[in-house]
Amino acid sequence: MLDSFKKLPAREVIATPENQKSIYKILKWQVFMSATIGYGLYYVCRLSLNVVKKPIVDSGFLTESQLGLIGSALFFSYALGKFVNGFLADYSNIKRFMSTGLLISSLINLMLGFVDGFLFFAICWGINGWVQSMGAPSSVVSLSRWFKDKERGSFYGFWSTSHNIGEALTYILTAVVASYFGWQWGFKIAGIIGIVGAIIIAVFFHDSPESKGLPTVSKEESMLKLATRDQQLAVLKNPYIWILALSSAFMYISRYAVNSWGPYYFETAKGYSLTQANTLISISAICGILGTAFSGFISDRFFHGKRNIPVACFGLMNITSLSLFLLGPKDMWLLDAISMVLFGLAIGALICYLGGLMAVDLASKEASGAALGIVGIMSYAAAGIQDITSGILIENNKTVIAGEIIYDFSSITIFWIASAVISMLLALLVWKKV
Repeated sequence: MLDSFKKLPAREVIATPENQKSIYKILKWQVFMSATIGYGLYYVCRLSLNVVKKPIVDSGFLTESQLGLIGSALFFSYALGKFVNGFLADYSNIKRFMSTGLLISSLINLMLGFVDGFLFFAICWGINGWVQSMGAPSSVVSLSRWFKDKERGSFYGFWSTSHNIGEALTYILTAVVASYFGWQWGFKIAGIIGIVGAIIIAVFFHDSPESKGLPTVSKEESMLKLATRDQQLAVLKNPYIWILALSSAFMYISRYAVNSWGPYYFETAKGYSLTQANTLISISAICGILGTAFSGFISDRFFHGKRNIPVACFGLMNITSLSLFLLGPKDMWLLDAISMVLFGLAIGALICYLGGLMAVDLASKEASGAALGIVGIMSYAAAGIQDITSGILIENNKTVIAGEIIYDFSSITIFWIASAVISMLLALLVWKKV
């Protein structure tokens, strides 16, 4: 008996009843932590441009409209990639899928720290958008493969804090580096951080329990793939998922309006320095950690897995925060900070609910990547439209008087707040279904 046991392959040893539970627990937490940290560092490589927009314009390298086009290149390629890669992730080795995406994104950031030229910049940033879209589907599929249904809401919420971790790191560390060493170094430091993240994913992220000898799926591989295709088709035909995707799209307009143009707005409309403006935005990112982390837990614990009431509450909070941010008076740092606290809490929760969890709730495990892909393509297409529209509205509504640039932000105020209102109204349409 002992001799035969020693001859078992490593995969079979892991799968024995005596040790598979403890091994599974260790690997499950490695997957969760590496997905959270890794996807957070994805965001550092995605948001680096947002931090240095004002210095780039001041240097004369690019205009606001050009920056809007460059930003939209990432969003549009990300939207299409989120849809395609969402479907592919259901079939993929997500360990390789996710680490490869972050590595390429890191190298692009490093390259942009040494090159110039609008067209080349836009092409590189568009490619960055595509590889960025490999991160979220991999993470969400990993949660479906490694965690039970009753854990999904809570762990999805905790994983979603990765957005806020990456944003906070960007708006603090990247902003400080760029303010001292120039805007090129904003890209360089993001690339270095991203490479660290790719290494973490490559070491600690795992494809599935089956890949580690833990037999949690009883279906044969051919049957699983057939079921996956059928379930993905069902997701495509589900009207409620498309309504949620549209609601998420309008929420992403307000989300990326602040993330992409918030620092620029604080600097030009309210007179803050580069560091001060990005510090205020970082407040929303930090508070977003709380909103995101507890969103799934709150709906699981107090609303029996239903997300509709929390979505309505956080939707109202989002509208309130944008109103304070855009309509509040100048030279009131405390009010601006409060608006960012509310915005962070609201967007943090809405990213979890509208940005994926509610759609995943309506889909099977075999099609969770597809559900996220539908939400993703709508959300980031809207974010791309926002970046172009905001850039044009800002540039076309500024005038030069006695050598001083005067900005009129009334147009984007209406655009951003109206988007938040429409998002909440659309979410209410699926109230009974969700």
